[in-house]
Amino acid sequence: MAAMLALLILAAGAVAPEQWSRFRGPNGSGVLAAASLPTTFDATQNVAWRTALPPGHSSPILSDAHVFVTATEGSELLTIAVDRKNGAIAWRARVPRSRELHVDRRNHPASPTPVTDGSNVYVFFQDLGMLSYDRAGRERWRHELGPFTNAYGMAASPILVEDMVVLVCDQSIGSFIVAVDQRTGRERWKVDRPEATSGHSTPVLFESPGAPAQLLVPGSFYLTSYDARTGRKLWSADGLAFEMKATPVHDGSQVYISGPTAASFEDSYGRDIPRFEAVAESDRDHDGRFSREELPDQLARRWFALLDLDRDGFISQSEWTRYRDARRSSGGLWAFRMTASGERDPDRVVWHYDKAVPQLPSPVLYEDILYMVSDAGIVTAIDPRSGAQLGQRRLEEAPGNYYASPVAADGKLFFVSESGRIVVLKAGAALQMLAVNDLDELTYATPALAQDSVFIRTQLALYCFRQREDRRADRK
Repeated sequence: MAAMLALLILAAGAVAPEQWSRFRGPNGSGVLAAASLPTTFDATQNVAWRTALPPGHSSPILSDAHVFVTATEGSELLTIAVDRKNGAIAWRARVPRSRELHVDRRNHPASPTPVTDGSNVYVFFQDLGMLSYDRAGRERWRHELGPFTNAYGMAASPILVEDMVVLVCDQSIGSFIVAVDQRTGRERWKVDRPEATSGHSTPVLFESPGAPAQLLVPGSFYLTSYDARTGRKLWSADGLAFEMKATPVHDGSQVYISGPTAASFEDSYGRDIPRFEAVAESDRDHDGRFSREELPDQLARRWFALLDLDRDGFISQSEWTRYRDARRSSGGLWAFRMTASGERDPDRVVWHYDKAVPQLPSPVLYEDILYMVSDAGIVTAIDPRSGAQLGQRRLEEAPGNYYASPVAADGKLFFVSESGRIVVLKAGAALQMLAVNDLDELTYATPALAQDSVFIRTQLALYCFRQREDRRADRK
């Protein structure tokens, strides 16, 4: 019990272990031991308050008094604190954008989610770097980073590790992970990740008594473990997709992580992309690289901007090899065996599942079942021990795209569609539908959960839903 409590405190910083203080709550699990959450809610029922906000994709996180989000407004980057009780804006901190990096339409300049230690809040903007504000909204420090080279834009969120703020910055070239002092913002350590070429995953922590706390970081082709105190690489396991977006979850003995495969894309070669030397005749000017017109593969021409990692207008042999490796990667949902000491384990893979695996939403492990929702709205329940499928259903009652990650509490699973429909399923392999709630507003953020509340951030507003007092009394 003491070890588990220490793990939870480490995962959440100085706030209470059950507080939803970072992306996807306690240690990124997406799970909270909540007492009573509403099943049905919209703009008229079980809504405690609604607060209009500037646009942003960052997910809400909680301290005892506030809900924190980030946003953009014109040329300014905003960090916003909202009163948890009544939805009033407590403060807005503004800083000018120092640059403007392109982002994919599913991304946003304010996508990374803040993290809080209960008093201070820490944020990351791709167009500036990391900043920290105190409980009154005064800037404590800033740590400038970038500019970045990521075709989709940056999206990984900072986390707290003891007295440090840790951030993964995976990009086309020059990927790294950095830890800064939580009090001053000064760099404590920084480690290059040359194998990672684009990614958006937020790490989680794994700790066991007598061993260094591990940062579990998904990236291109590898799940890598780092010593959380020093940044020293401990081990890696291969098999992942070429571009990782989901956050892993673990149960203390196994870690689960999902990522898409590129093998299903239509092109002239299918999955068996030839080596650079085998298609060298396409290099008509014999300069050892391909221009867009010289590329022998139709799909490669379509995705030229993603293949051209160094942005020089050509595809080099190393960039073609990366494309080949990406097309050959298996992706899917993986279970890897954990070791407390972090030593290499050649038999680390426990199982692999590859049907209806999402690109963006992270899995959630709740009451001994692992759940995931595909981008197209197919929910799958998996036995975490064996990898066997226990149940599957399409969310036909709420069709559309799903980019937010599922969360779970109070015997329920919550899924949020891009169009603003919130599906509530009863936890269990049967995947029983309890309700479909419709906010009718574009929604990309993952909900935050509290003991009696669900917080949902749309492109227009932040909502707090609470079950009415009379219904709570009925359940006692």
